[in-house]
Amino acid sequence: MVKKRILYYNIDDSLDYERVLLTEWGIQNIELVEVRDDGQKPFVDHARDADGVVVEYQQMTRKVIERLPKLKIIALQAIGVDNVDVAAATEQGVCVTNCPGFCSEEVALHTIGMIIDLTRKITFLDRSVRQGKWDPLYGYKTHRLAGKTVGLYFFGSIPQAMMPMLRALKVKVLAYAPTKTEAFLKRYGAEKAETFEKLLTKSDILSLHCPLMDTTMHLISERELKLMKKSAFLINTARGKVVDEKSLVKALKTGEIKAAAVDVIEDEITEKSDLFTLENTIITPHSAFVSEDSFYNARKMTLEQLIQRLSKNQKPSHLVNPSVI
Repeated sequence: MVKKRILYYNIDDSLDYERVLLTEWGIQNIELVEVRDDGQKPFVDHARDADGVVVEYQQMTRKVIERLPKLKIIALQAIGVDNVDVAAATEQGVCVTNCPGFCSEEVALHTIGMIIDLTRKITFLDRSVRQGKWDPLYGYKTHRLAGKTVGLYFFGSIPQAMMPMLRALKVKVLAYAPTKTEAFLKRYGAEKAETFEKLLTKSDILSLHCPLMDTTMHLISERELKLMKKSAFLINTARGKVVDEKSLVKALKTGEIKAAAVDVIEDEITEKSDLFTLENTIITPHSAFVSEDSFYNARKMTLEQLIQRLSKNQKPSHLVNPSVI
C-alpha cells in the first residue's frame, strides 16, 4: 500500500495526538512527517514528495506552490489563510483548507476582556501601581459601560459568540456585516449598520473581526480614525495589517481616539511595533486564540480535512477554494 505523505512543517508539539486519531479512525494509508526548519534545507526540498502540507507561518507563495507538483492540499490549523496564495493553489489544483470557528469562544472572551480592561483601565492602573503610583484617578476619565455602543466589523462566529456576553454587559451592539441581513443580526440582538462610516461614527468601542484580504488591508487608517469619537476605543483581534499602525500610533498620541487594545501587530516576524512605546495601549502577543481546547480542536479539524482529500478522495468540508474540485 502506497501511503500519502503529509508534511507538518514547524508545527508546535509532537504528532502523537494525530497518530492516535488515525488509529482510532482506522486510517492506514496516511504517513505523517514532522519537520522543523534547521536553516540547512529549504522548505520546498522538504515538501517535494508531500501530498499534503500543514504550515503555520510558512509563506505558500505562487513560486513555492508551483515547485510542488505532487501537492494536493494545504491544510491550515488556523482561520486566516493570508500566508497562502489561494489563486495560485487553485490554478495548480491544490485544495486549501482552514479551521473556521475552532477558537471562537477563546477570541470572543479575549475581546470581552479587552473591552472591560479598557473601560476600567485595569492594565493601565496595574502598570501605574507597579511604578509606585497609588492613584485611583490615574489616566483617562472612566464611564459606565452600560448603554455604550460596541461596534463590530463583520459578524462571523466570534462576534456571534460574543453576543450573550455583550448582552450581559447591557451595551448596544452595532454591526457592519454586508453579508448578514437585518433580521439575522436582530436575532442575536445586534443592529445593522448600513455603512462603515456609521459604524465608525457611532461606536464607543470598535472591535474588528474580519480576515485579511485586499479589501481589509489597512481598513483602519488615518481617515477612519478621524471619523471615530475622540472618546472611542479600538480593539483588534483580527490581523495586524487590518490596521495601518502608523496612523493608529499617531491617533493615540494626538488624542484622535482614547485608547486601543490589540492582539496582533503589523510585523509579527520581527515582533516590533511603535505601539509598544505608548501608554494608552494594551497589547497581547497574538494569544487570543490560545487554549488547550482550541489547539486540539484545530488539530483534529485539520487532520479531518487531510483525510477527506487524501485518504477518502472527498471534497474537504472546510475548503477555502471550492472551485478547485
